[in-house]
Amino acid sequence: MTTRPTDEQALDETIDESFPASDAPGNTVETGIRLGVPAPAPVADNREASRFELTVDGQTAVLRYERTPTSLVLVHTEVPPALRGRHLGDALVRAALDHAHAQRLRVVVVCPFARAYLRKHPELAPAS
Repeated sequence: MTTRPTDEQALDETIDESFPASDAPGNTVETGIRLGVPAPAPVADNREASRFELTVDGQTAVLRYERTPTSLVLVHTEVPPALRGRHLGDALVRAALDHAHAQRLRVVVVCPFARAYLRKHPELAPAS
């Protein structure tokens, strides 16, 4: 008898298979710090390049966006292979959401990684 995966298990499997160029979202501690893993550097908003950036060990993870006067469109998250598994993608999405909230910008999520992150963290989802 085979068991059918729960919706959360199916989502986790889909995320793992869908994000070879990104850092698949995981369950993070509120502070973003996991035992044995140093806290990532602060996320920077590089407005000239239209992306949030997080540099660790000389490599940069990014969340590209498009900004209008009233909205922030999250377009694509990319984490270099050597940095994967550190939840840097999570940190980028969280920083983008915090930034949009602080600036009172409407958030439009195009990026599949950011969308999956919000499914796992519905309390952070922007109001529709």
